[in-house]
Amino acid sequence: MMEPLLSKPAVTGRPRGNDRMVLNGIIYVLVSGCRWSEMPKTYGDDSTANLRLRRWQEFGIWKKILGRAIKSAHRQGKINLEKISIDSSSIPSKKGAT
Repeated sequence: MMEPLLSKPAVTGRPRGNDRMVLNGIIYVLVSGCRWSEMPKTYGDDSTANLRLRRWQEFGIWKKILGRAIKSAHRQGKINLEKISIDSSSIPSKKGAT
């Protein structure tokens, strides 16, 4: 699903972390709300996951990955796109805060 969107690993230098494992780590952090440093090591290095997410966002790859995941889940009947709810909260900032 996501492999066509990713660049090929470099021939030289350090071996690149497993894309699937890193993606699972990114999803873990985003869903759980934990800090990158609290990401379980089973997902690889937290710095790698953080950097990979930032690069994917910068180049528009993250948006494409999410789009493909949503389409795939919808085709399989795992999500219903007719009813969507967004949960958020907001608090007023203190005077003088930036």
